[in-house]
Amino acid sequence: MATDLLPQAMSQVSGEYWDPETDDRLVCIDVHDETHDVKSFTFVSPDRKQFEFSAGQYFKFELGLDNEDDGRCYSVSSSPLRRNAITITVKRVPGGKVSNWLHDNLTPNTSVCASGPLGRFVRPAAKKFLFLSGGSGITPLMSMARELADTAVSTDVIFLHAGRSPKDLIFREEIANIARRVKGFRILMLPEDIGTERCWPGISGRISKEFLSLAAPDIADRVVMCCGPAPFMAAARKISVELGAPESNYHEESFDAGVIEEAPAPASQAVETKSFSVQFSKQGKSIEVRADQTVLSCAKKSGVRIPSSCASGICGTCKSKLISGTVDMKHDGGIRQREIDAGFFLPCCSRPLSDLVIER
Repeated sequence: MATDLLPQAMSQVSGEYWDPETDDRLVCIDVHDETHDVKSFTFVSPDRKQFEFSAGQYFKFELGLDNEDDGRCYSVSSSPLRRNAITITVKRVPGGKVSNWLHDNLTPNTSVCASGPLGRFVRPAAKKFLFLSGGSGITPLMSMARELADTAVSTDVIFLHAGRSPKDLIFREEIANIARRVKGFRILMLPEDIGTERCWPGISGRISKEFLSLAAPDIADRVVMCCGPAPFMAAARKISVELGAPESNYHEESFDAGVIEEAPAPASQAVETKSFSVQFSKQGKSIEVRADQTVLSCAKKSGVRIPSSCASGICGTCKSKLISGTVDMKHDGGIRQREIDAGFFLPCCSRPLSDLVIER
């Protein structure tokens, strides 16, 4: 559970760096309203350590509300060149336990449990980019935009951000300011409806092939970075490919920040299910995992630290080395065959077939 903790010597920077393997506490130092239902929260290390991460990565926050596994992943929206603190930007979700708690309860000087940085949604080496974001999916792309602004070099970026209405366009003024200052940076805002802003100067509607062909006629020559709600990303991917963007140049953030839940065993399954011993060599812990359970779900419940995100074999965040034993792994693209051949597996979508020893 989050606790109040006033860090000592807040004005001092230690010169040391946050260690993802051992550090797990962050202290909130600022809360800022971005829109009517979006807030940004800025954190520092209690020891004033600096952060080293890539624009597009995220941290997983575990608040321990009601003693449940309530981990949620939030992309860093601040620039990685500003290493003394990190900022996440969170939209209040109706009925969302964690987002509502953050909006209603997280105040400066509050300490929370977090792990990271995590994720592989990072900007590759290229000269021309198309950033596509929908709603709060702008956060990892905003980190990239802020990084580009901080480097003070010319670039070639078209940034298309979509939202429900003009009042829902997160970072609207700041992105416009970046576009004014950074040569080669162009911004396009696309509200689905203009709402009460009758003087909206651009067009409105949803992302379409016709609009994107006008916004980025050279899309085939650009690296596309996309993040947003699943329907938005599906449409963006389809349109981008239809307009000639090579699939190898299309990248999207696909983690699902949902709670890791264990699916119930099929009714036809026998009452007694065999259990196996699963050892984590580096942490010196051993747990029991049934044949109908995933390694990750049991590890989380037992306090074993494994970085994770999607819990469905998509992102590859939990990838681990299997020293001995065999598993039944049903992944969805989060691991490559050569990695499997080298002894790696994804605990989030793997069930034990024997006793296991894992290098964690």
